[in-house]
Amino acid sequence: MKKNNLTFLAFLVYSISITFLNAQIKLVKTSETGFTIVNNNIVAKIYYDDNDFEVVKVAANLLSKDIHNVTGKTPRVSSKKPKASHAIIIGSLQSELVKKLIESNKINTKPLENKWEQYSYITVKKPLPNVDEALVIVGSDRRGTAYGVFELSKQIGVSPWYWWADVPVIKRKTLRIADVDFISKEPSVKYRGVFLNDEDWGLKPWASKLMDPQINDIGPNTYEKVCELLLRLKANMLAPAMHEVTGAFFKYPENKVVADKFAIMMTSSHAEPLLYNNTTEWDKKINGEWDYVTNKDGVLNVLDKRVKEAAPYENIYTVGMRGIHDTGMKDVPEGYTKANVLEQVIDAERDILAKYIEKPKDEIPQIFVPYKEVLNIYNSGMELPEDITIVWPDDNFGYIKKLSDKEEVKRKGGAGVYYHISYLGEPNDYLWLNTTPPALIYEEMYKAYQNGADRYWLLNVGDIKPGELGMQFFLDLAWNIDMVTYNTIPDYNSSLLASIFGNQYKNDLKDIYNSYFHLGFERKPEYMGWDWRWNSLFAKERISDTEFSFSNYNEAQNRINEYDRIANKAETLLKELPEQYKSSFYHLVYYPIVGSSLVNKKMLVAQKNRWYAQQGRAATNGLIDEVNNIDARLTEITANYNGLENGKWTGIMTAPERLPEIQLPPTEKIDVPENAEMGIFIPSASSINGVNVLPRFNKFTKQTYTIEVFNKGVNALKWEAKTNESWILLSKVKGKTNTQETIQVSIDFNKAPIGTNITGEIQITSGEHTEKIHLSLYNPETNAEDLNVLYVEDNGVVSILPSEFSRKNEKNEMKVKIIEELGYEGKSVQLGTIVDKGRRNASVEYDFYSESAGYVTVYTYALPVFGKDEKNGTTYGVQIDGSMVSWETTASDEYSFNWKKNVIRNCTINTSEILISKPGKHTLKLISGNPGMVIQKVVIDFGGMKRSYLGPPPTMLNIDDK
Repeated sequence: MKKNNLTFLAFLVYSISITFLNAQIKLVKTSETGFTIVNNNIVAKIYYDDNDFEVVKVAANLLSKDIHNVTGKTPRVSSKKPKASHAIIIGSLQSELVKKLIESNKINTKPLENKWEQYSYITVKKPLPNVDEALVIVGSDRRGTAYGVFELSKQIGVSPWYWWADVPVIKRKTLRIADVDFISKEPSVKYRGVFLNDEDWGLKPWASKLMDPQINDIGPNTYEKVCELLLRLKANMLAPAMHEVTGAFFKYPENKVVADKFAIMMTSSHAEPLLYNNTTEWDKKINGEWDYVTNKDGVLNVLDKRVKEAAPYENIYTVGMRGIHDTGMKDVPEGYTKANVLEQVIDAERDILAKYIEKPKDEIPQIFVPYKEVLNIYNSGMELPEDITIVWPDDNFGYIKKLSDKEEVKRKGGAGVYYHISYLGEPNDYLWLNTTPPALIYEEMYKAYQNGADRYWLLNVGDIKPGELGMQFFLDLAWNIDMVTYNTIPDYNSSLLASIFGNQYKNDLKDIYNSYFHLGFERKPEYMGWDWRWNSLFAKERISDTEFSFSNYNEAQNRINEYDRIANKAETLLKELPEQYKSSFYHLVYYPIVGSSLVNKKMLVAQKNRWYAQQGRAATNGLIDEVNNIDARLTEITANYNGLENGKWTGIMTAPERLPEIQLPPTEKIDVPENAEMGIFIPSASSINGVNVLPRFNKFTKQTYTIEVFNKGVNALKWEAKTNESWILLSKVKGKTNTQETIQVSIDFNKAPIGTNITGEIQITSGEHTEKIHLSLYNPETNAEDLNVLYVEDNGVVSILPSEFSRKNEKNEMKVKIIEELGYEGKSVQLGTIVDKGRRNASVEYDFYSESAGYVTVYTYALPVFGKDEKNGTTYGVQIDGSMVSWETTASDEYSFNWKKNVIRNCTINTSEILISKPGKHTLKLISGNPGMVIQKVVIDFGGMKRSYLGPPPTMLNIDDK
């Protein structure tokens, strides 16, 4: 396809807003009715009132630049009396220009009055003397006005990520929009923003060198770009970077001026009371101990100074007190409790706020974040003024620890959420790539919203890059909670990316990113070193074998293959794209996909090398070279990332040397003898007294199994294979290899004899060496259709995909929901939602057929969510054929061994022992206990389950008789 056609298609996709974005502006042809912004003879002028908010002026000038970048023509921006054939008039409700239009009945702004961050568009003929026609953009307040302006920019082809992800601006000679009369809704969440955190290895070195070199720090130039991005994404607050390597936000006076210029409210992390960063601003030598009990005056003195400095600006103040940086509150002396001390701290902080801010205490935006140890203090009976917003934190790994109970939901201050897609801390960091699935973010944030947490949403986004997609999803959701549903989540990223790169790539992008998030959900790339020894001293991780098995269910090799598949597809798309899209594609698609693929392959190929060494395979040493090449390739693509756009991003993509993505994993070199020697390996096989046995073949699943024929010597190995039965099918019957070859073994069920224990044999010979492989076949006379089930026992297990059920039972409005793109098998089932009442009101049933009987172990793989509050747990029930219900739970105490294990693997695996009295048809039932539990997978083990990370794949009935 020609380059100009690609550009037009990309623009067409961009201009037609996708389902979950507001479609207020529609571009039309010059021949159609509408308002002309730019054509050959017209360049609309942009007008604003000089007495309006400063951000209105900022937005007006940026809109002019955006139009120039699209068309090459620059609209004049003026605060003088309008005089133009075509004008874009921008103003808040306090604008004199807007008031004149209201007074002359040209526009109606009553729906905007006393509203929060809304905006309207209307095209008007003869709106003012000396103006023929105008597009009028009005905001209910200063941010609402800016949101309206930047929504227009987005619709004409300027992405919010034009600078931060080098998204190209779509070029057009003319800009004409359809006549419009539109008023936006209020945002779903009042305060929406991000926390720049753990900036040591990315944002800080990059900003120090390229953005604010004069101060060698993150400063006003960096924050100007951050605040512009936030405004374009309809966010309204920022918690600034605050690590030891970075100067505190208020160290540089211009930082707060920049934020206010863009109408971005400043907030702070859980560790920074009243915007004070004790990590770098508190000097123990001067101020004494950071301890309210022993040094009250010292603590209040610095907080007083900070509020005095910040008070002229719009802020959201964190109240309470922890230790220095991310440490717990100091122990209190006898006679005190931590709850009492925190109550005193908050009272004193509120007095300071009232001293400098001309509002009643209960109207000053304040948040309390019960993070880590503070939650226990709060739960111990601490009293909190009801106008303060409680911001419930997740457990740093994406699972919200608590939400408001029936009394807390009544609080005037409401509630919010502090959520992570990046984290530094135990049991393991994930600072490099964004692999938190949109479906998980939605599941957690939507239930929070349903429970009333709609006041304040803060996302720990790390360095912004490469968390762009996660950041936009979170902020889009905060703006409009109804933008997606569980059914449409799989299309979110692909639609967004297709709006940039072209709709012709949408299906490929959907495939790539859904697979990427699925693989990352199973195990983040940062965790592939398999070491839990996180500590604040940042010791190097000890890399060891993963739990992904090369022996059982082929899951390790399947993981490599799937990463190869999507990485190759990303590579192909990068080559196909026109040159102007390549940088952006590298940011948003190529580097996350290929980087994650390379880290996984590096660890898994090294593991394969160590495993092969134990077997003496000739291929062992070649894998060392492969590992080294993968590591070099990862270094290369990272250097390429930092070098994009002539070095614009130098230093942004780095990681601590202790992390597995940087380290070279251990490998083992062996001495390979000269003479060829044959070895045999059978994945998922049983070895009985040294006899090789293939997994049993089953008429009802029709699986194919493999035999690996490998060489132990340097010289080429010749081999031949034969069977004693014509119904045993081999993909290869002979070969010659220096390393290894694979034989696919299947069954021709039309020729196979009927019976439940049919046996056969395969012989593989090389020279004088012969190996016998035994197999058995379950081929009963019963037809598959006659079983009337979804699942069957296969090799001693029944593996169930929860989203594929035989029937569901719902009552009292409690529903069973399928969550797309979440869970080990790609879909999960949710039994009700946390706002539902009652137990046992939702259940799902799975009919299965077993050839065995006796006590079985039922493994349920659940999402490791927490209970809604202290009175509501995380229970669900497991039952087979009316047995006693086995009640299980998904949650565990934070920082316990089980919690660490669960959050690393995004799964709680519970076991239930249940008796199945006889072979035949049975029904497994999953029952709602506490509503809202999410089940990813179920395995019924009759004794055949093998060691692995993900468990056996689904054993669904195969009714294909061919």
